[in-house]
Amino acid sequence: MARSPAALDEFDHRLLELLQRDAAVTLAALGDVVGLSASAVQRRIHRYRRAGLLRQVAVLDPQQLGGVALAAVSVAMERESAKIHASFAARMRAAPEVQQCYVLAGEWDYLVILATSGVAHCREVAERLFADEGTIRRYETRMVFDTVKLGLNLPTRLSPRRRAKK
Repeated sequence: MARSPAALDEFDHRLLELLQRDAAVTLAALGDVVGLSASAVQRRIHRYRRAGLLRQVAVLDPQQLGGVALAAVSVAMERESAKIHASFAARMRAAPEVQQCYVLAGEWDYLVILATSGVAHCREVAERLFADEGTIRRYETRMVFDTVKLGLNLPTRLSPRRRAKK
């Protein structure tokens, strides 16, 4: 279930942009940049966490780990059934190898990003997750050779075009 967008002011936008770059920066340093006290920054961060807007995780570099195989899997479902799609989504959420899963418009229904310990493991995971006769029409797995950019930053503001329409 989608949540409604958070009401954010200019301080919030600036704090969230800074936190996306480096979540380990001190409250005092954040406050200095945005013009708030450390305690005001702390209250805002607590509010973001309570609202589910912010969670803190460690992001590892797959190239430094070695032996990590990434794959992009395009999935086309057999039919449009809310029950089938809900079951698929639950299976993707439960699989530790699924790093990301997106619902798509167009020829493919889903894009799934897998992180596995190698090509053989990737094949085993793909067969376990996507070789589902009757619900998945077809899937294509594309191995990732190299990462050009790995980003997690999200825009916190409406684009100028969307802002003008409001």
